Amino acid sequence: MKVLVTGHQGYIGPHLVSLLMEAGHHVTGVDIGYFKECNWEPFPKAHVEILADFRELGASDLRGFDCICHLAAISNDPMGDLDENLTYSTNRDGSIALALKAKEAGVGRFLFSGSCSVYGMGETLDLDENAAFNPVSAYAVSKVESEREISKLADANFSPSFLRNATAYGCSPNLRIDLVANNLLACAMARGDIRIMSDGSPWRPLVHCHDIARAFVLFAQAPQNKIHNLSVNIGANEQNYQVRDIGGEVSRLVPEAKIVYTGEVGPDPRNYRVNFDRLYALFPDFRLKYNLKSGLKELLARYQEHRFSVADFEGDKFVRLRALKKLLS
Repeated sequence: MKVLVTGHQGYIGPHLVSLLMEAGHHVTGVDIGYFKECNWEPFPKAHVEILADFRELGASDLRGFDCICHLAAISNDPMGDLDENLTYSTNRDGSIALALKAKEAGVGRFLFSGSCSVYGMGETLDLDENAAFNPVSAYAVSKVESEREISKLADANFSPSFLRNATAYGCSPNLRIDLVANNLLACAMARGDIRIMSDGSPWRPLVHCHDIARAFVLFAQAPQNKIHNLSVNIGANEQNYQVRDIGGEVSRLVPEAKIVYTGEVGPDPRNYRVNFDRLYALFPDFRLKYNLKSGLKELLARYQEHRFSVADFEGDKFVRLRALKKLLS
């Protein structure tokens, strides 16, 4: 199978490129390179590498691909606050346009990297795919609107699927420390404390970035009728945590670091515990490779190997908002 991966040099992309190639697929990666300098380990090379904005691709560039794994996005809430127009033009307008061009080009399968953040301020706990959208950021709104519009394109020849990923964490060649679990562990390693900026009560579902990539491979290879025009939460029921629980797991790994509740952000409007039963009903044999304990243990070993420091924690390299501000300046 010929697969195009957008955003292949991002946080999840290097895992996905490796797994697709290991499975015997021909992989083309396209990335604008916003965060290519954020790597701390070598990226795997796709068979074909294109340094470009995915929005510049035309239908002619997409002909011959069997599947598109669309990861590329302006990737978190603070970056949306920095420039909502950039978030909407990339995540929503760009994604919808890419899907239209993919359909025109005859690409049969379109896998969209969505987010459980679409549930935002969850009205109830254990939110499944039929729960109401309640986004609280431009990033989450862009994912909601992309899903709605791309879904309308589905027909017998064009099959989109929407992977609503839980909050990512874990080690990647392109490290991020602006994700809650990675951030708390990085803070413990670099500063010697675990700084929780809310009261620690909000719920977050977590999933390792490698397991997100595994789910994309699973969907790329699944029978089309099984996942056609379907939204699926990606994670596991037992991997829902309150932020204070994540801090507790970090404290067990780095016992000399004490938890500090700063409260500086006030009440966190993002509070969602998610149900993942649909994923396992579709794929009964699929299991996550990582849980929070094993994922953080692996990441801590890499932090130690790389001698992760206060300078790393406070610098531009591993925080997407800071890296983007530096580019924009």
